Amino acid sequence: MEIRQLRTFIEVAKCEGFTKAGEQLGYTQSTVTNHIRAIEEEVGNRVFDRLGKTVTLTDSGERLLTYAKQIVQLHDEAVRSAQCMETPKGTIRIGANESLMAYRLPTILSEYKKKYPNVHLLLQPSENQSLQQELKEGKFDCALFINPERLNEDIVTIDLIEEELVIVASPNHPLAQGPNIHYNQLKDEVFLLTEPGSYRELLELELDERRIPYQALSFWSIEAIKQSVKAELGLSFLPKMTVCEELSRGELVQLQLACQTFIVHTQLAYHEDKWMTPALESFMHTVTTQAKEGK
Repeated sequence: MEIRQLRTFIEVAKCEGFTKAGEQLGYTQSTVTNHIRAIEEEVGNRVFDRLGKTVTLTDSGERLLTYAKQIVQLHDEAVRSAQCMETPKGTIRIGANESLMAYRLPTILSEYKKKYPNVHLLLQPSENQSLQQELKEGKFDCALFINPERLNEDIVTIDLIEEELVIVASPNHPLAQGPNIHYNQLKDEVFLLTEPGSYRELLELELDERRIPYQALSFWSIEAIKQSVKAELGLSFLPKMTVCEELSRGELVQLQLACQTFIVHTQLAYHEDKWMTPALESFMHTVTTQAKEGK
C-alpha cells in the first residue's frame, strides 16, 4: 500500500463518500476508486460497503483504519524529523485535562516558546478517561493529566508533580467553622464535581466505603464549580492548584479531613511507539525540567 492510497482511504472513511473525498484531495473519482481497489486487492477484503451513495466501513475497513492513521502519522513525522535536523520545528499536539490546561501548562508553554519559536504547539483539552485512547490512536503526541492510577503498558508515563486534592466550601458553610472535620459530617452533603473518571473517584470511593450518603452534581468546568461553591450550592473536591487564589483571598475555605490527605500526580504520557522528533524531545525535556524545579 502506498501512503497516498492510505490517505485516500482515510479521507473516504471521513467523508463517507468517494466523490466528496476526491474533492477534498483534488483527485478524480476514478483515481479514488483505483486507490481503494488497490488496497482491497492487497488486503484481500472489501474495506467499504457501497449502498447507493452511502459508503460505510466494513469490519476489515474498521481494523485497517486505525493502522492507516498510524502509518500516515509516522510517515509525516519521519519527514518532519528529517527536515528538522537539529533545530526543533514542526507541530506538537498536546492533550490535557482542563485543570492542567489552565493552571500548569501556560508557564511551561511560555518557557518552551521562548526557546523554540519555530515549533507550533497545538493544544486540545480532553478528559482523563479519553486521553489514554487518544494517545493510542495518535491524536496527541503527548498528554498531561492528573491520574491516581497507571495506564496501560503501551502508554509510558512520567510522574512530574505531586498534587494535593482538597475539599472546599464557601466561608459561610457550617463545616467551614471548625479546624477539622470527620467523614460522618459529610453525610447528605452536595458535592459539585468534575467529570466521571477523574480524581473525583478518590473521594467517592472513600465515601462509599464508609457508607456516607451524599449527592453528586457533575460539572464540565472548574470555574463553574468554584463559582457555584462560592454561591453556597455545595462542596467540591479539586486539585489545590485550581483554588489557591480563592483560598488566599478567603473566597473559599479548605475543609481539612482528620487524618486524611489526598495526593495524586501530574503525569506526562506518550505512546511507547511514538516517534520522538527533535521538537517533541525538547518539549518533554522542558516539561520534566520545570517539574524538577518546582515550577
